[in-house]
Amino acid sequence: MDIQLLPIHWVYLVFIGFILTLLVKRRDTTMICVVGIFTLGLLATETLSGSVSGVFNSFIYATKELMGTIMIISIIVAMSRVLIRTGINETMVAPLTKFLRTPALAFWGIGIIMMVTSWFFWPSPAVALIGAVLLPVAVRVGLPALGAAMAMNLFGHGIALSGDYIIQGAPKLTADAAGLPVSSVMEASIPLVIVMGLVTTITAFWLMRRDMKNGKWRSGLIDSRLEESGGLVPVDEESKLLIRERLKRSLAIAIPVLFALDVIAMFVLNLQGGDATALVGGTAVFILIAVTLIAHRNAGVEKITSYLIEGFVFGFKVFGPVIPIAAFFYLGDSAITDLFGKILPEGSHGIVNDLGVALAGVVPLNGAIGAVTLTVVGAITGLDGSGFSGISLAGSIAQLFATAIGSGAAVLTALGQVAAIWVGGGTLIPWALIPAAAICGVSPFELARRNLKPVLFGLAVTTIVAMFLV
Repeated sequence: MDIQLLPIHWVYLVFIGFILTLLVKRRDTTMICVVGIFTLGLLATETLSGSVSGVFNSFIYATKELMGTIMIISIIVAMSRVLIRTGINETMVAPLTKFLRTPALAFWGIGIIMMVTSWFFWPSPAVALIGAVLLPVAVRVGLPALGAAMAMNLFGHGIALSGDYIIQGAPKLTADAAGLPVSSVMEASIPLVIVMGLVTTITAFWLMRRDMKNGKWRSGLIDSRLEESGGLVPVDEESKLLIRERLKRSLAIAIPVLFALDVIAMFVLNLQGGDATALVGGTAVFILIAVTLIAHRNAGVEKITSYLIEGFVFGFKVFGPVIPIAAFFYLGDSAITDLFGKILPEGSHGIVNDLGVALAGVVPLNGAIGAVTLTVVGAITGLDGSGFSGISLAGSIAQLFATAIGSGAAVLTALGQVAAIWVGGGTLIPWALIPAAAICGVSPFELARRNLKPVLFGLAVTTIVAMFLV
């Protein structure tokens, strides 16, 4: 586990500090990310041309990695555009207003639905399903679009993904690395996931209500007009399309039924992650085509392309500012090898994981320090925005501490898993939480800032609880 740290490791760590400082101060990070990529490229290639080319190639790499998310968000927005113009969206969500009558009910209702759906299908497809249907309802009853994004993000990419009790991808990775049965890690994670989830969501909700009451709330909307259309693409009144009321009601029933059939298909065909997202995206495309042809009649063929263009413009408008920072942080994982060759030491698993191993190697071995170390290591390995790339490392380090301490292997493994996924799985790293931010039409950077204090507080409390469980 002993990895030699090179100058490139320390330079990467310094730039992480700069970027996080700018995020906290609400400053733009694009320039510092580009400088960071250039500097890493210069250290890796020792040539000016290689480092300059590396900036562009890193952008291409990040775009490829994010393309699936860009596509699903763009298509959902394109579909929502025509649904809003025809009034189908309003008809479709009207019954839900009977249950989500207040901002508080909307926040907790969206969150719980998101959590349950994410357990079965993972958060990305769940965001697309829930955001398209429930977001307009939430905004109508007074929950800001950013508040809805927080609920979807914290409950889905946080609580559901960190436990992963149905699909069991996360506990399988950490348990294998720690040499433990999956069931023991899952059992040990239950109290930690509950504490982390309760502390984080309650804190986030309280801070949101406090800031709204004090007039300090920042909407984070990409376009101020988005508030009028449920956080999605704004539609002018004169551009609304008229279709027969009976047909509108029929379509408002048919569309949720189609997405419900997607859910059934996910169960029957055991579709998860990207496959589940693809099914939702394909269904949205066919809904877009059908509704556009019905609403625009003879002009429908051309309008389909227009709606898709509007969706892609919106999608890239959201993702554009994120690609540079994603490009930098991807260099902390496999991108550094793909772009600049094998420049890291033998046995290295990426810059970020190397830093985690180095940290674990210089701390005392006891229960309390072990819990703190696993939280920090998990958080560091989550900085690449995956959440999953470093949890095997967390499992390995948990095994080392547990061997020295004589107990607590499952608890420490679960703690590292929770920390890595809450940070990297999509609640703090801006590009990792893009799905929820984009579907709500808010800045991913503003969403990350809103999540920062609740998540850090939750990690602190969860770490203290883990100390007593080790």
